[in-house]
Amino acid sequence: MRMFQVCVCGEPLQLREQPIPEPKGTEVLLKVLAAGVCHSDLHLADGYFDLGGGKRLSLEDRGMKLPVTLGHENVGEVVALGPEAEGVKIGDRRLAHPWIGCGACGPCRRGEENLCRTMRSLGVFTNGGYADYMIVPHPRYLFDIGNLDPTRAAPLACSGVTTFGALKKVTTLKTEPTVIIGAGGLGLMCLALHNKMGGHSAIVVDIDPVKREAAKKAGATAVVDGGAADAVQQIVDLTKGGAWAVIDLVGSSATARLGYDSLIKGGKYIIVGLFGGDLTVSLPPIPMRALTIQGSYVGSLPEMAELMDLVRRTGLPDVPITTRPLKDVNAVHGELRAGRVVGRVVLTPATG
Repeated sequence: MRMFQVCVCGEPLQLREQPIPEPKGTEVLLKVLAAGVCHSDLHLADGYFDLGGGKRLSLEDRGMKLPVTLGHENVGEVVALGPEAEGVKIGDRRLAHPWIGCGACGPCRRGEENLCRTMRSLGVFTNGGYADYMIVPHPRYLFDIGNLDPTRAAPLACSGVTTFGALKKVTTLKTEPTVIIGAGGLGLMCLALHNKMGGHSAIVVDIDPVKREAAKKAGATAVVDGGAADAVQQIVDLTKGGAWAVIDLVGSSATARLGYDSLIKGGKYIIVGLFGGDLTVSLPPIPMRALTIQGSYVGSLPEMAELMDLVRRTGLPDVPITTRPLKDVNAVHGELRAGRVVGRVVLTPATG
């Protein structure tokens, strides 16, 4: 089987070959049908996150061991089962929930494996879907996609559940406009799910006019150029006094400043994106204006179940999807770095 791995951080992924693994215990072997390419894969390939001020967070220090096969947005066909794997059968097409914890700590026992301190996430700390085959440790992480298109379902594993989890933190979702910063793959997914969840209206911010236009076509009530000198004032005017909720899907110093400064009294700034940087804020206004700064990290197993139920009831989110053969993965990474991707690119190992 083929697999594209990070072997040296900062270098292109390397094509390697190894025997198809045999599932043990509760493990399930999937033949990969679709593997979404997420912006965080670029950080994983680089081996660090930018903490701002010249500081970096090393992923190897967090437990990423090389070589590792990337790819955490995966749909596959069940082709083999370990002797203790129950609840799935050969031929099933399943989405793999990648945010897997230790299973024993408090967060894991609460169903919040995404908050585990010793995560085993697929495509991050264990081999993922940039490959012909992949192992999933237990059937409970597999979700039936029925007749859904695998290439459109795969992004639900990260882009979908990540933005779904962030939107659930917005208490004013159905009564006030929500500001979404970023109109890339995450932003367009967030906008689509916002609509499916009955959101009041959405204002989308991006510095790229092509992506702003994509957001308008996808149903944004208004779009704002995040690089404009008056971007904050535009948001304040559009929200009639300031935003009750800002979801930042970029997570840079500039977007954090923009999002925080756009809040109304009582507003919430939810940061999801991992672009990198820092934010300096004065402390007294936070309690005086009852502001909230909240991080939102991917999604839990129960949230994935909720999202799949929403999709079954309302259909797949209408997000632009481009498919490419697995062998193009390094070219796709280059296009993503250059900001040339609108929506999501999904790799299809079966096509090459």
